[in-house]
Amino acid sequence: MVDGLGVGDIGEIVLRDRQMLAKDGMFVIVATIDHKTGKVQGSPDIISRGFVYLRESKELLMETRRKVIGIINQTASADGTSNWTYVKSELRNKIGEFLFQKTERRPMVLPVVIEV
Repeated sequence: MVDGLGVGDIGEIVLRDRQMLAKDGMFVIVATIDHKTGKVQGSPDIISRGFVYLRESKELLMETRRKVIGIINQTASADGTSNWTYVKSELRNKIGEFLFQKTERRPMVLPVVIEV
């Protein structure tokens, strides 16, 4: 395998990720969390590449935003000591399942949690 200047130096995981991105695209969720309350501030931002065209999928995006807020509010603790790795894992798994139910495609879901 030739990749850039290297020959055979790309690992299996990188190749698998590239194949997933090429097949189903990616779905990035950016949520800002209040560190005092553990609740979502505002509406989560969603970025989609190679999965759905955002302007034509407004209903799916609104449902996804509601689901993201529910998952974070359910898994984050109110005292600001949440395990953000667990919260991101829950977002990745549950939003991935939700998107598969709605579209029968499995985009790479990348949750980003910013605590302020």
